[in-house]
Amino acid sequence: MKPCVFIHTNHRQHIGAIVSQYSLKRNSRNADKFDARIIHAQDYPFLRDKDGQPYLHGGGRRNWRYDDLQSFTPLRFMPPQLMGYQGRAVVIDPDVFAVGDIWDLLSRDMGDKAILCRLRSGTKGEEGRMASSVMLLDCAKLNHWDCERQFEELFAFKRDYADWITLRLEPREAIGPIEDRWNDFDRLAPDTKLLHNTKRQTQPWKTGLPVDFVPARKKVKPLKPATWLRPLTQARLLGQKLATYRSHPDPNQERYFFGLLGECLDKGVVDEQTLRGEMRQNHVRHDALEVLERTPRLEAQRIFAA
Repeated sequence: MKPCVFIHTNHRQHIGAIVSQYSLKRNSRNADKFDARIIHAQDYPFLRDKDGQPYLHGGGRRNWRYDDLQSFTPLRFMPPQLMGYQGRAVVIDPDVFAVGDIWDLLSRDMGDKAILCRLRSGTKGEEGRMASSVMLLDCAKLNHWDCERQFEELFAFKRDYADWITLRLEPREAIGPIEDRWNDFDRLAPDTKLLHNTKRQTQPWKTGLPVDFVPARKKVKPLKPATWLRPLTQARLLGQKLATYRSHPDPNQERYFFGLLGECLDKGVVDEQTLRGEMRQNHVRHDALEVLERTPRLEAQRIFAA
């Protein structure tokens, strides 16, 4: 079995997943050595079956929303099973796009580690929480991963989603680091290998659409006066700034995505009818075809020009 890159997604991020899959093969000198496969939430009924039910998240209870923008995230733990618990796999979010050669990650020396990934950003990284949005996996060392069973444990309040998704339930000695450029959070630079448009409200293919996700809750520290007005500020942001997706602050990242999407259309990876359907469902910005018309194909772009 070839090493495989798995892109996990749902109906709201399907176009991103297709473009991601295309970018992996396009930008690899070794495209024949690995597979790139989309795993879709619709093919795993256990995700839908729990819609509306309470689960454990960050020590509290939330209701599972199958229709949420990121309802695919439990599928990060599916690849070892799909690989028969053997060989190498990389799993990535559908908003991750190859800039460099993914084979350089797939084929790297993992030492004795089961997982390679980067720390999360900010204070979450300082707490030892890992970014599971891009992981290199030695599947033979992960035979304890059973995605459906572990997902069910969330609803029995035996497993905390926040700990699960940040790998805090894995032995720390089983996890090794990768360079940030292999999961570059909204940063596109000459050394970027995988660009991750991780800030949901500025994903380039959704600008202007109504926001279709629940913003992450922020912890409030009541003893610090600077935090007293935070709930009011968050409410204002939710009611105003987060009513619609905003433009990405880096025009190069918008050009890069639409350059890739344009090539997908040129090569029949995506057809215009499909794209228009995604626009009608508010999964892709309504002016996507106009943006494509004014965006040069990647060979003509000067991504890092001043």
